[in-house]
Amino acid sequence: MDRSRLIYLTDLMLVPVFALSFYTGIELHVAGHGNNHEIWHNWAAFHVITSLLFMLLGFIHMKSHWKWYKGLASTGKKNKWKIVLLLSIVFISLVATGIGLFFVHGVNFPIGLFHYKNGLILSILGLQHIFKRRKFLYRGFITHVLGKR
Repeated sequence: MDRSRLIYLTDLMLVPVFALSFYTGIELHVAGHGNNHEIWHNWAAFHVITSLLFMLLGFIHMKSHWKWYKGLASTGKKNKWKIVLLLSIVFISLVATGIGLFFVHGVNFPIGLFHYKNGLILSILGLQHIFKRRKFLYRGFITHVLGKR
């Protein structure tokens, strides 16, 4: 598999995994307001699985665009890159707080609410990121998945 196809397929897989991670996070938050621990636990397990996959794909995505990050030092932060840079920072923060939640036992810890709010911010930035690249994703789908040129 050539490099461009791998990058595209990673980008394409990120979209539904992003949606699942967001959805399960919201459901987990809602279940946290209830009193049924089994429902909360099921959503927590589903959220952890989808979020680990999202994290893995996110790191692969960031690594495949590493030249862009290296270029920030020489070209500076241009306006069109602010959202992507902010998205990357929030992603790293979300990963860190998500890992931190593995060491928390009990409910209503500030790190959990911070993680939830970061998730909402990441979702907004992620939707902007996807929307701005929708033509690239569509063209890549036609080329790499359907095999048309």
